[in-house]
Amino acid sequence: MTRPLAPRPRRRWRSALLALTTVAVLGGGGYFVWSKYFAAPDESARYQFTNVTRGDLEDVVTATGTLQPRDYVDVGAQVSGQLKKIHVDVGSEVKSGELLAEIDPIVLQSKVDATHAQLRNLRAQLLDREASRTLATAQLTRQRNLMAEDATSRDALQNAEATLQSAEAQVAALKAQIDQTESNLRADEANLNYARIYAPLAGTVVSVTARQGQTLIASQQAPVILRVADLSTMTVQTQVSEADVSRLRLGMDVYFTTLGSNNKRWSGKLRKIEPTPVVQNNVVLYNALFDVDNADHALMTQMTAQVFFVVASVKDTLQIPMSAIATARAERTKARAAGEGGSAGGPSPRPKKPTADGSAAGGSRKVLVKVAREDGTLEDRQIEIGVTSRIGAQVLSGLDEGERVLSSIALPDKGTGQAPRRQPRI
Repeated sequence: MTRPLAPRPRRRWRSALLALTTVAVLGGGGYFVWSKYFAAPDESARYQFTNVTRGDLEDVVTATGTLQPRDYVDVGAQVSGQLKKIHVDVGSEVKSGELLAEIDPIVLQSKVDATHAQLRNLRAQLLDREASRTLATAQLTRQRNLMAEDATSRDALQNAEATLQSAEAQVAALKAQIDQTESNLRADEANLNYARIYAPLAGTVVSVTARQGQTLIASQQAPVILRVADLSTMTVQTQVSEADVSRLRLGMDVYFTTLGSNNKRWSGKLRKIEPTPVVQNNVVLYNALFDVDNADHALMTQMTAQVFFVVASVKDTLQIPMSAIATARAERTKARAAGEGGSAGGPSPRPKKPTADGSAAGGSRKVLVKVAREDGTLEDRQIEIGVTSRIGAQVLSGLDEGERVLSSIALPDKGTGQAPRRQPRI
């Protein structure tokens, strides 16, 4: 009789491994089902916390603006004619009084020459009339002497007097014509000078709107040839919404950045708020203007600026995110709605307007936040805050640096109502 063979060790190892794997899968599945559907939710995992930190805080009004030169002049033509020569290009640096362009002066020069000739003719006529007046004066003197000796008639004397009066009137008329012609000559010479256009101020040619050879008609309005601007000082024209304009005040600090500036800031002081608004798509906007130094010409015309008006600011202060205040308020509201009661205390008073130096004096208010204790429980604590921004609030009292406050509530998993396990525990 043949003896049966014993099981091989390799087969026994495979059977044990399969049994262990089955137990592990069943155990893991059971734990998953229990934790997902039967286990009590971990309330502490519902919360997210943030530390009380120290740093700088600003309350700002943001707006978008464009840059323009503070001082600029549109240089135009005061006389008509063909634009003969433009001596500058866009970007040229010019000095005050430098020649910019010339208009063909032939017509203007001929008018000046004609007026000079007319003036010489009138002066020659004046010499003739003055000679006639001298003769009339001598004849009147002779007639008077003869009349004294009763050697002439009264009619001859009267004729001599009338001749002298006529000669004097003609001299006066010619002098008036000469004065008028001299005045016309000054105007003609001025128009001739206007054919040469000079820079009214030192600066940079930022635009040239006319072209060489173009005919300019200046009978109704002066056609613009080019614009000269002083780029050493730029004006930022900012449009502020009607909801924020009441927070602005003249002389307040303001800074801005531009596209591609690598977060470089330019600073200034609010100079002007125009009282007449601009309405765009039913949105009321007010122009707020401030100046900024541009000695290096890094800022250019029509650049877009992201502007920040500093309503209040504090340095090196304790602060918490605004979400901590909003989350604590939401939790109390939820608790009251559920009938569980809530922390005592009504709504916090509205903050007062900050002082001119941006300090919190006179602008503080009290709010409630939830603070994490060392034992893992939450504490409702009343604190005093000062300067606030859209993301943070200055802590004046009630919290210490490093303490943890409730900042948000984790969203529950869909269909279970339980918070996700990945949220940090207190």
